[in-house]
Amino acid sequence: MIEKDFDIPFVARLAQREKQIQQHYRPVIGVHKWFARRPGTLFRALLLAEFANEQPLADRFFSGHDLGPLIVGDPFMGGGTPLLEANRLGCHVVGVDVNPMAYWIVRQEIADLDRQAFRAAAQQVINTVEAEVGTLYQTTCVYCGNPHASVKYFLWVKQQSCANCGKPVDLFPSYVVAKNQRHPNYVLLCPLCGTLNEVERLDKSPGSMRCTACQGHLIVKGPARRNRCVCPHCGHLNRYPQGQQGPPVHRLFALEYYCPTCKPTHQGRFFKTPDEVDLARVVEAASRLQASSQKFIPDDAIPPGDETTRLHRWGYRTYRQLFNPRQLLGLNTLATAIAAIQDETIRHALLTVFSDTLRYQNMLCRYDSYALKIVDIFSVHGFPVSLIQCENSLLGIPKIGSGGFRHFVEKYDKAKAYCEKPFEIYPGKPKQTVFIPEERIGAHLVSDFPRPQDPKSAYLQAASADTLVLPPASLDAVLTDPPYFANVQYAELMDFCYVWLRNHLTDDVPAFRLASTRTEDELTVNLTEGRDITHFTEGLSRVFVTFTHALKPGGPFAFTYHHNDIEAYLPIAVALLDAALVCTSTLPCPAEMGASIHINGTRSSVMDTIFVCRTTGTVRASQFDTTREALERMLRADLNKLQMAGLTPTVGDARCLLFGHLVRLTVWSLRSTWRNDAPVADKLERVRKALQQIYPLDLLHRLATQTLSSLSDIDPLASMRVKEAQTTYDTDDEISF
Repeated sequence: MIEKDFDIPFVARLAQREKQIQQHYRPVIGVHKWFARRPGTLFRALLLAEFANEQPLADRFFSGHDLGPLIVGDPFMGGGTPLLEANRLGCHVVGVDVNPMAYWIVRQEIADLDRQAFRAAAQQVINTVEAEVGTLYQTTCVYCGNPHASVKYFLWVKQQSCANCGKPVDLFPSYVVAKNQRHPNYVLLCPLCGTLNEVERLDKSPGSMRCTACQGHLIVKGPARRNRCVCPHCGHLNRYPQGQQGPPVHRLFALEYYCPTCKPTHQGRFFKTPDEVDLARVVEAASRLQASSQKFIPDDAIPPGDETTRLHRWGYRTYRQLFNPRQLLGLNTLATAIAAIQDETIRHALLTVFSDTLRYQNMLCRYDSYALKIVDIFSVHGFPVSLIQCENSLLGIPKIGSGGFRHFVEKYDKAKAYCEKPFEIYPGKPKQTVFIPEERIGAHLVSDFPRPQDPKSAYLQAASADTLVLPPASLDAVLTDPPYFANVQYAELMDFCYVWLRNHLTDDVPAFRLASTRTEDELTVNLTEGRDITHFTEGLSRVFVTFTHALKPGGPFAFTYHHNDIEAYLPIAVALLDAALVCTSTLPCPAEMGASIHINGTRSSVMDTIFVCRTTGTVRASQFDTTREALERMLRADLNKLQMAGLTPTVGDARCLLFGHLVRLTVWSLRSTWRNDAPVADKLERVRKALQQIYPLDLLHRLATQTLSSLSDIDPLASMRVKEAQTTYDTDDEISF
């Protein structure tokens, strides 16, 4: 059982390493972007702890297993991690998600693919596109005069007309194009003539740095900050954005390119100020776009939303406005070439690559002046609009840069190679890649609930999970990663890809006949859509009840969760109580990278609580001790085990783990008197009061802080303490439910 055999330090160590470079540990996720993917090592460990307990978890983890004919369900499959791990272990899988993009991504991850045919078709597409638009991504090298140097990135600055004099104003927040960490010098733009200059160091004293072209003063800070910009022509203070004027205008001001002729003797990167030919190609692209069919370019409007409203403030009203003419021309050319591929399986794979490439082929991408690379649109879980935008090469340069179609073809191929030959990375020194030939990712895609005697099957549905009709007591386990309250607006973000992909898949895939991935059934709190905590609770409860009904008695219903606000845990408790599930254990596991752009500096937890729940079973009495001392003891034990894994828990981590323990205790305390038919508001209030009765909610942060500060550095006795904590299962009184 998970409660006895799950090795927290071992799994935490693996999960933390996986999250630092997840595509290295689980290349299958390279099929397509999805948000907040949990570590695959976690779900592998949960399955092996529950169903393959012939030896300690750390020993069985790196060997092959076949758990067929077990059936594992996931009602919120998202990017599919729990299902992929179950499928790899030989299980049938049942997955559902209300978002058509999630359905499509998991389908493509688990479907078989002729990789040789895929690579050949991809090269055919690349050759076609290169012949048609390749010259638009070339420039002349400033050192050797090579007219066919490849552009990596085009850098654009937003402009708007001065409200006083009407002249264009560049909205530069800084004139530093590149820093000197990965290039020998700083690269600065001259604010007077627009020439790029290289300097060894930044000297901010007046007149200390001068432009090599016009001898004007080079400065670091630009005029645009805090939504205000002074006009350099008349001195008027303008405000931005001016969304009522339409989408922003951009001006090309710099290129980073690659010259294979000069590279052997050149230090650093290649930067240049756009010349007349570069600017002429911008005009040429717009003219060619106007004359083209534009068949595959979406004209869909951007609906209001918690994230998309930011786009409206900047004047964006349709998705096509998020791309410049060269991008639209190139993407339409690429989509047309893919549509000509006759083999449906190969075409669908290339369309998935196309969809994922969109993240780096739009005018919301940014240029990282430190790392000297493009930053994709979903680097944060929203639609960030900056003042400097980065246009990427459409196809990409082989082995150079990132985000081009070529790069994504390679990534997809590596993902499917991993499906054929999955591996684990043993955390030794040096690390070892351990291939597991007995396992593979792949299944028959079926349209009905799988039978145990069938070949390994995947039953996937694009629907709300509570509408699925599942046979009673048919699932051996439910493993899932439910939506995190209001943290990620999945549909608003995924519509960005969906509106392009839908143009190709409407006839092939019924799920893509909808105008949008947005639906009132989506389980996220969304103020724009009027979806509040009541909506989230009702939907979560219906799904938990549906999948618990399909779960075999005593089977594990395990899911991950974390949030900074205790209010976000109230729906979890209500859903568990409505489904008559008892939380038999809560376990900590790393779930995020602390350095992730969307989480860095927010004091958010990088730990998940894994809720392990069952309808029947036996639990330790000490698990339901609600005294302050018991809470401190349980939290300290979790934190000690994370320390044993080499991690340094934060107050945010401690707080989230504490929330998990409180939910577990609250569910136990309310289960015998719970009324499913009570109004949702009453249920939420009852849970809130029960939490408050166990421990004052306004003191939880203090308790987390005090417990964390009381920890000593990990020492050799820590493993003994953890071992003693694990053996209490055998000495505690047991409670049946």
